[in-house]
Amino acid sequence: MIDISLLSSRFDVRRLDDADAAAILALCQENTQFYQYCEAEPTMEQVLQDLHITPPDTDLSSKYYVGLYQDGALIAVMDLIDGYPEEDVAFIGFFMMKKALQGRQIGSSIIREAAAYLKSIGKHFIRLAIDKDNPQSTHFWQKNGFLVVKEVDRNGWTLLVAEKTL
Repeated sequence: MIDISLLSSRFDVRRLDDADAAAILALCQENTQFYQYCEAEPTMEQVLQDLHITPPDTDLSSKYYVGLYQDGALIAVMDLIDGYPEEDVAFIGFFMMKKALQGRQIGSSIIREAAAYLKSIGKHFIRLAIDKDNPQSTHFWQKNGFLVVKEVDRNGWTLLVAEKTL
């Protein structure tokens, strides 16, 4: 079980729900480059779906869709799955920073703190998938110590599965 309050010492962290969908959508709408590469646009329907979707054979109780807040404002969202695809792995299904705060090492500090906490509770890896064609995402995750371990094709969309050893 993940104690989300320990994911960051710098920011307030809380679990997000349907009532937060408008704030999540606003944050996502700022990040046009991300959606350009996945050939989609953020919608309220997609945000609401993302709040409740889990990987195959994963219970909703293992999902931690969290918001990180600074001075009461949502600055980042992270969809974290505990124990997927194996018990010693935490899977980041989605991570997005407020556009105005990107490039300031804030996202990297969030990932470092989350990784340190996950290691302290016995996780050995963090895994995620990156859109192969998105250089911004690929650069961010690689500079944060994630190594591409394989490519997968999902309905004509190539994803890079990346992993960080803790």
